[in-house]
Amino acid sequence: MVTSFVILIIGFAALVWSADRFVYGAAALAKNMGIPTLIIGLTVVAMGSSAPEMMVSASAALADKTDTAVGNAVGSNITNILLVLGLTALLRPLSVSSTTLKREMPLVLLVSIAAWYIFSDNYFSFAEGVALLIAFIVFIAGLIIISLRAKNQAADPFVSEACDDVPSGVSTKSALVWLIIGMVLLPVSSHFLVESAVDIAQYFGLSDLVIGLTIIAIGTSLPELAACIAGVLKNEDDLALGNIVGSNIFNILAVLPLAGIINPSIIDPSAANRDALVMLGATIALIAMSLNFKGSRRINRVEGGLLLIAFIAYQSYIFSQIG
Repeated sequence: MVTSFVILIIGFAALVWSADRFVYGAAALAKNMGIPTLIIGLTVVAMGSSAPEMMVSASAALADKTDTAVGNAVGSNITNILLVLGLTALLRPLSVSSTTLKREMPLVLLVSIAAWYIFSDNYFSFAEGVALLIAFIVFIAGLIIISLRAKNQAADPFVSEACDDVPSGVSTKSALVWLIIGMVLLPVSSHFLVESAVDIAQYFGLSDLVIGLTIIAIGTSLPELAACIAGVLKNEDDLALGNIVGSNIFNILAVLPLAGIINPSIIDPSAANRDALVMLGATIALIAMSLNFKGSRRINRVEGGLLLIAFIAYQSYIFSQIG
């Protein structure tokens, strides 16, 4: 069991690092090929923080652990709002001013409802996975078109930050090296991570869904936590919120579909009856706190504390149901 924990920790570290290198190499290569910075920023770079979830879900689905893949996507969304955003707001209250965020917050609620609907019959089909993936492509295309038509793209912190993260001055050779390293390490690290997580789950009597909702979801949300803390320390509140909102949309539309496409199967009823409802509640709380309906558009420390308490209560409830 100690070995499994060590492999799990190393797997998380390798997964996050290789995802970062993959995105770095892919973005640099795309830039060298003449692709506009805005498009790279809103596709390759914006998807970077969801790369660990995508690889873990794919590996879990290939290992016939669809519940783990589903738990990873849903659990990551819950963790992003309740834990990551809660800790970030405790560090410093967050203001909301990005027009992109205001536009995407209703969308994150819509896709969360769609996920609950998909889970409601306790079966995740291939067609449902494809539908979500098509919705993701439409979302990305729409975001790019809206951003290209905007009179002042730099006025939106979320868009400008995504573009700023596109590397420049990187040779094509170096970009290819990092891209290949990322492509090799991503599936390898995710495979060992899932295998070690399954071993730990079996040892403690955890279901496939619970291991995805807890250990894996928290681990794959570490990049979002780092990005959010970095954002508030640089007084870039919209960057912090943008990472949460963008990542949650990507988790439903790009990460979750992999489970249905790769391994359509029956899923744990708790995914719809408990976890998707918690995800919906957390999303509604995020929207209410962000918009506030009073003009202040601010997430304060008290609200951050409430989010964190909700996360602890949720995790405690899950583990209280074991056995």
